[in-house]
Amino acid sequence: MNLSPSPLDRREFLSRSGAGLGSIALGSLLQKDLSAAGTYQPIAPKAKRIIYLFQSGGPPHHDLFDYKPHLNKVHGQEVPDSVFNGQRLTGMTAGQSSFPVARSTFEFKKFGKSGMELNAELLPGLGSIADDVALVRSMHTEAINHDPAITFFQTGFQLAGRPSIGAWLGYGLGSESENLPAYVAMTSNKSGQALYDRLWGSGFLPSKHQGVKFRSSGDPVLYLSNPNGMTRDLRRSTLDHIGELNRLHHDDFGDPEIETRIAQYEMAFRMQTSVPELTDLSKEPESTFELYGEDARKPGTYAYNALMARKLSEEGVRFVQLFHRGWDTHGNLPGQLRTRCKETDQASTALIKDLKTRGLLDETLVVWGGEFGRTVYCQGNLSEKSYGRDHHPRCFSIWMAGGGIKGGTTYGATDDYGYNIVENPVSVHDLHATILHLMGINHERLTYRFQGRRYRLTDVHGDVVKPILS
Repeated sequence: MNLSPSPLDRREFLSRSGAGLGSIALGSLLQKDLSAAGTYQPIAPKAKRIIYLFQSGGPPHHDLFDYKPHLNKVHGQEVPDSVFNGQRLTGMTAGQSSFPVARSTFEFKKFGKSGMELNAELLPGLGSIADDVALVRSMHTEAINHDPAITFFQTGFQLAGRPSIGAWLGYGLGSESENLPAYVAMTSNKSGQALYDRLWGSGFLPSKHQGVKFRSSGDPVLYLSNPNGMTRDLRRSTLDHIGELNRLHHDDFGDPEIETRIAQYEMAFRMQTSVPELTDLSKEPESTFELYGEDARKPGTYAYNALMARKLSEEGVRFVQLFHRGWDTHGNLPGQLRTRCKETDQASTALIKDLKTRGLLDETLVVWGGEFGRTVYCQGNLSEKSYGRDHHPRCFSIWMAGGGIKGGTTYGATDDYGYNIVENPVSVHDLHATILHLMGINHERLTYRFQGRRYRLTDVHGDVVKPILS
């Protein structure tokens, strides 16, 4: 049997040529372009960590954040061609013979000293913290269907394969915690669009930067518990021996993924203690559940995940992302929206209040939003009490709070139909650039070399949205 190492490819050769020209040139590029993760921070950070509350399915901006009184006058009338302006529609409504305007059936009012106008029936919690929030009404995206749109928000690209934003942050800044991963993802509400593990994956970055999914039942992290017959001491000894073999293999081949494997084994061992302690809610006072709601006691609910997000952030997890499904309101929008907001408004608000009470909000950036908005025209049957809305990428709303955000700000504006942006457009790349900026990273310099070129989260786009920054 031939046990000699296989021939080295170009990457392996360069990785083992410590004194060669390749390593000298590479070292220069690392220093310049932030490829040496966690060693260069060109901007003073406003935030240390992020909690991203992703609302999968496309929350309807007309009914939540962007009230249009003009729609009351033209309800049931055809949307003018001048509003469409030749824009593409989805295959679900492109064939409709009629495109009647659907006004919102909900009451809006102004909240806080800032007078931020919000849905008063469904978002009373958000209204109570309006002066802590920056509402962006002029988001737009390139994608019109769910999977490419969510992938675009997560990776800056519509096709799968790129690193997620949490992976980019872990790569650029490293982890604050020795016992927990830098990036954690949690999902709630099983009905709705499919969510794939690649959405929190590392793409072409080293796999140690991928998100770790916390589950709603059994072990919070898959295979965290020792199998029957395996003691903690035996597991420690086993990992030590496996680590020695992996290091020998790395010395022979120089594959960085072997180092990742060693690090992940060690992290999993430490998480056997840290995660059960973290997910134990027995020490939480009753006031916590009064704040977040009784659902916070139930693993797998949005409220529980919001509470976990606070605890994870408190323990130094760099990026926590919650995915809540069910916002795809093609029909029966009023009923569906009431359910989604009942599941999320109190808990989202509680998270902001909880972080603020603990002195963590100033250093924690919270982002709330989905992958696109909804159309002003009705999809399906229109009645006084019910209507549906199709996907709409041209304009929609998100909100942000916490580390470096100017509370009480409303930014951007749409036309009288809530169909086109008329003031201060914000792209997905702009949002990413702003998030990285608040974390102390110049988005143009956080790069990674892959297949002969340098990639970044914002590709060749993106401007920081400075008016919403404190």
